[in-house]
Amino acid sequence: MRILYSENRTTVMEFVLLGFVNLKQGKSFLFIIFLTLYTICFLGNALIITVVVLNQSLHTPMYFFLGNLSFLDICYISVTVPKMLADLWTETPHISVMGCAAQLFCLVALVGTEGFLLATMAADRYFAIRHPLGYTRLMNKQICLQLAAMSWICGLLNASLHTTLTFRLSFCQSNTISHFFCDIPPLLSISCSDTSVNEGTLLTVGVFVGLSPFLFTLVSYAFILHTILSQRQKGKHHKAISTCISHLTVVILFYGSSIFTYVRPTSSYSLERDQLVGVLYSILTPTLNPLIYSLRNKEVKSAMKKLMSDRTFSLGF
Repeated sequence: MRILYSENRTTVMEFVLLGFVNLKQGKSFLFIIFLTLYTICFLGNALIITVVVLNQSLHTPMYFFLGNLSFLDICYISVTVPKMLADLWTETPHISVMGCAAQLFCLVALVGTEGFLLATMAADRYFAIRHPLGYTRLMNKQICLQLAAMSWICGLLNASLHTTLTFRLSFCQSNTISHFFCDIPPLLSISCSDTSVNEGTLLTVGVFVGLSPFLFTLVSYAFILHTILSQRQKGKHHKAISTCISHLTVVILFYGSSIFTYVRPTSSYSLERDQLVGVLYSILTPTLNPLIYSLRNKEVKSAMKKLMSDRTFSLGF
């Protein structure tokens, strides 16, 4: 434990992540599971980005946002899982204060960005289905770029605020974090400073960053489902409803777990429960996104086949 002592205060130099410390058995199994999920997530999202970039027919607003989501998910899972794998492998779950701050900033930035991006994607589908004639005017290239940039800017501003507030606190009683990565609630729970401002800011900003986009997304999908059901083409709307339900499953999984983490008092923090929730929004959701949003899509699958056949032909096979 690295803590510097002075006459009147102590300064934490590093933190200890307790997420896997009490796990006596099954670390090898967890290592394999997390490594497998990370590999699936990384390769699946990288494949989607490659296909969207190289295939001209996929240069549309929907696939532009899907490409952004895939890039975000690669960054997202890379913030937490490599460190978790290292902790499982070496059994030395230490992280410096600067490393913890960097991990917290990236995690919160990506969580916020994904929330706004999922809401933007729901709005895109709403305009495509409810206003097909004016869709190209409503969702032109410039507007798509502005919406994507706005999602990233909001996420970065949110992370800057919370990271600054969190690491202005004093950590003088303990340097053990009851989690397997640095996050706001477990850090607030070990601070010896007054955290009322942090908790109030977390709840207030959480409503804007988490709850508002979530409700907007739900309302958008409700209008989409209403439009689909009002169309009398039963053969078509069965598939569309299935797609919407798949999208909503991922949306509820992501928003539900992230809102539960950030929009609640830190006094209700629980190691076992919050570890499970952490796995949901930091590992499982980024892994499911390419499977739900893209790899089940016929256009994406045909573009992948075309890309593979072109590459095979160019190699002389």
